[in-house]
Amino acid sequence: MIVGISGPFPTRAFSVWRGQSSRSIRNWQLTCLLIAVSVACGWTAWSGHVLTLPVAVLFPALWRMSPSRPTAALVSAGYFLAASRGLPQGVANFYAADLWPGLLLWTAASLSFAGVHAALWKGQPEGKSPREGRTGMAMAARYLAAAMLMGLPPFGITGWAHPLTATGVLFPGWGWWGLVAMTAGLAMMTSRYWPAAAIVLGGFWLWSTATWTSPNLPEGWKGVDLEQGQKLGRDGSLDYHRDLIATVRAAAGEKTRFIVLPESALGFWTPTVARLWSQGLRGSELTVIAGAAVIDPSGYDNVMVAISADEARILYRERMPVPVSMWQPWRAWTGQGGGARANLFGNPVVQNDGQKLAALICYEQLLLWPVLQSMLHSPTAIVAPGNGWWAAGTSIVAIQNVSVMAWAKLFGLPVVTAFNR
Repeated sequence: MIVGISGPFPTRAFSVWRGQSSRSIRNWQLTCLLIAVSVACGWTAWSGHVLTLPVAVLFPALWRMSPSRPTAALVSAGYFLAASRGLPQGVANFYAADLWPGLLLWTAASLSFAGVHAALWKGQPEGKSPREGRTGMAMAARYLAAAMLMGLPPFGITGWAHPLTATGVLFPGWGWWGLVAMTAGLAMMTSRYWPAAAIVLGGFWLWSTATWTSPNLPEGWKGVDLEQGQKLGRDGSLDYHRDLIATVRAAAGEKTRFIVLPESALGFWTPTVARLWSQGLRGSELTVIAGAAVIDPSGYDNVMVAISADEARILYRERMPVPVSMWQPWRAWTGQGGGARANLFGNPVVQNDGQKLAALICYEQLLLWPVLQSMLHSPTAIVAPGNGWWAAGTSIVAIQNVSVMAWAKLFGLPVVTAFNR
C-alpha cells in the first residue's frame, strides 16, 4: 500500500497541479500587462492631439487577448477610464468642487463600456489552442457588435472614446469608404492576423501624419471664442447683449457673412432678445449663429439660433445634452419638470442660406451616432459650438476639437467651432 501511494499517481497529480499553477501565474502576468497597456492606449489616444487618435485601434487587440471575461472587463475599463480621465474634475468644476457627481458619472459610464465588452467577449473552446480557438469571424463579429452598441443609444449615450473616431486621421477624405476600411481594420485587430493589420494601419497613420492639414473654415464663416467662464449666458441684461453684439461686429471681417458664437452665449431665448439682436445687426449682412436655451414648464431645449437683421429663428435643437448635469430623464419619469430634452434623432442637418449644416453642440462632439446620422444627409459644413468653462484643467475641450476635426477630415468638410472657456 505504501509503495502504491508513493508511485505514479501522486507524481502525476503534482505535475497537473504544477501545470495549473504555472498557467495561473502566466494568466495573472498577462492580465496585468494587458490592463497596463490598455490604460496607456486610452491615455495616449485621447490626449487631445488629433494625430494620436489612431492609438485607439490597439484596444480591440488587447480585448481579444484577454485570458478571461473578468480580464476583458478590466482591460475595457482601463482603456475607458484613462480616455475619459478629465470627467471627474470637469464635473467637480461644474458642481463647484463637489467631486462625487463626476465620479458617479465616470464610474457608471465605464461600467457600461466594460459591461458591453465583457458580455460579448468569448474565451477559447475547450481542447483547442488559443490560436485555433480565436480565429475566424467569431471574435470579429463580437467586437463589431460591441462597437455598434457603444455607438448607438442607449449605451452610446456614454459612448465616448470610440475607436472609429480615428477614421478621419487614417483615411482622410475617404468618406464612408474610410469608415468601411476602418471597421474592417478593427475587426482584423481581433484576429490572429492583428500584427499584419497593425502594420497596415500604422502605414496609413505615418502617411497621414506626414501629409496632415487641418480642416478648412467654410467660406465667409468665422467662429468667435469667448472667455467668460461660467458667467456666459447667465447675465440677461441689455448691457451684456449689447457688448456681445459689439464683439460680433468687431470680429466680422470684410468677407465674413456668418459668425458662430459658443453654446449658451445668448442665455434664455425670448422675443425681447431676438428683437434686440436683429436691431443690433441692422446695416450689416451678418448672420449670427449662437447657443441659447428655450424654456417651458416641462424643461428646456439647448438650441442654436440664427439671427440676422431680417429674422431670428431656432436653427437646431440639441440631440444629446450632457447626462446628469443637463439631461435628467428621471425627473420626467417621476412627474417633475426641468432638465434639458434629448431630441435623440431629430434635425440631423439644418438649412441656412442654402447650405446644409451638420450641427454638433458640445457633448455631441464626443459621441458617434450624432455625427454619422448627420453625414447620412450629405451636409456641406460642420458647425460645432461648445461651452467648456467647466472643463478647465482637463483635456476635454481639446478632445472635442480633435474629434470634430477627425470627422471633418474623413468626409472632406469645412468646420467652424466656437468655444467658451
